[in-house]
Amino acid sequence: MADRKGGAAAGSGRAVARAPRTARGMRTRRALIDAAAAEFGARGFHETGIGDITRAAGVAAGSFYTWFDSKEAIFRAVVADMSEQVRAAVAPRLVGVEGALAREAAALAAFLGVVAANRLIYRIIDEAEFVVPDAHRAHYATTVARIAERLRAGVAAGELRDGVDEVEAWAVAGMNVFLGLRYVLWTQDGDPDPAEVAARANRLLAEGLAARPASGGSDG
Repeated sequence: MADRKGGAAAGSGRAVARAPRTARGMRTRRALIDAAAAEFGARGFHETGIGDITRAAGVAAGSFYTWFDSKEAIFRAVVADMSEQVRAAVAPRLVGVEGALAREAAALAAFLGVVAANRLIYRIIDEAEFVVPDAHRAHYATTVARIAERLRAGVAAGELRDGVDEVEAWAVAGMNVFLGLRYVLWTQDGDPDPAEVAARANRLLAEGLAARPASGGSDG
């Protein structure tokens, strides 16, 4: 069954994307993915046609099928590409950063930068839940796996308490996602800048929310 704007309907079988073997092929595939991200972000999956993508990419319609067998296939490629953008932005920012909490602050700051540079990422990832749910889950699962690996390293180094693992990694990921939504996409006058947002979130990780009793000696 074809959707209203062309391409295979979601759920009709695993869509196929092909890897380019030449520099020219890589440029064409890159242009298609970039154009698809812009079109899906602006119109949504169901209102975007393959023709919209090829026109925006400036390539012949037939070139699309050299790399992707359907609209779903290129949507999957866009989701995977956005996941890779996050990974590629965060990884260099962590090089040389000492300390588990400092690494999480750096990772959040890098993520906020990705959101600022590509404000369509939320719309596309959110729509993926309904169009390609396995790719949607994989996006978050791979992100959380990287966070969990960093947290486990912090536990092993004695910087984080024993038992910190996947649950805490999902909590950190959820915090990061909603901070990006509120302080990048929904920014308002008077908001803290991204560096302060990252610092305050990091303080939450370090100290938690519970008030601590004031220290003091006994009365005698």
